[in-house]
Amino acid sequence: MAARGSEFHPDGAAAASTLLRRAVELDSGSRYQEALVCYQEGIDILLQVLKGTKDNAKKCHLRQKISDYMDRAEDIKKFLEQEKEDGKYHKQIRIEENATGFSYESLFQEYLNAAVTEVWIEDPYVRHTHQLYNFLRFCEMLVKQPCKVKTIHLLTSMDEGSGKGQQTSGLEEIKESLSKHGIELEIEFSSSIHDREIRFNNGWMIKIGRGLDYFKKPQGRFALGYCDFDLRPCHETTVDIFHTKHTKKI
Repeated sequence: MAARGSEFHPDGAAAASTLLRRAVELDSGSRYQEALVCYQEGIDILLQVLKGTKDNAKKCHLRQKISDYMDRAEDIKKFLEQEKEDGKYHKQIRIEENATGFSYESLFQEYLNAAVTEVWIEDPYVRHTHQLYNFLRFCEMLVKQPCKVKTIHLLTSMDEGSGKGQQTSGLEEIKESLSKHGIELEIEFSSSIHDREIRFNNGWMIKIGRGLDYFKKPQGRFALGYCDFDLRPCHETTVDIFHTKHTKKI
């Protein structure tokens, strides 16, 4: 796919110019998902500029530029849709050390819709108190989202130390609570699990380097980020997002 150049710099549209230059850079680097977002935002701003432009020559030029960018954005959209159909879609998000704004809602909501009825989670570390709370928060998100989840499959490892009782009782309590919302939690333990993966039955698969446990410990019980995880600093990790026609089951 070949990106078009961005040479247009209209007065009063510096933001659009910056966005569209960035779109072309991302496009040229084959980072199509990010490029599409920049194209769309830049086009929206140019449309506002067009509404306020009186000069006919400038209006004609703007319309042509908007048309060119819209054509390119549409090409990328079709390409990404085909990638999804072919099972080749891949998007990567890098979470930097101490970055914020990566709550489960912010990270997953784009991939959850009414078609999601079943979820598979592979994470070897759903053991300690804070990890159990992470899993609980993830389940709460599934209950609140527009998806109609009926079954959650959890594959994790058993805590063979002093925390075994806490892990077992915590997961059973989450299971009982979910059942009151009409959701069945199926729990399976494996001593050989290493992968961290989340799959939805609408075809989305998300692999997080640190699993669900990518948040840092809050600085205090009354510090910002203790409750709102969009304000909680994160450990550095990578999120890889794929789309496949068929989601394998654990």
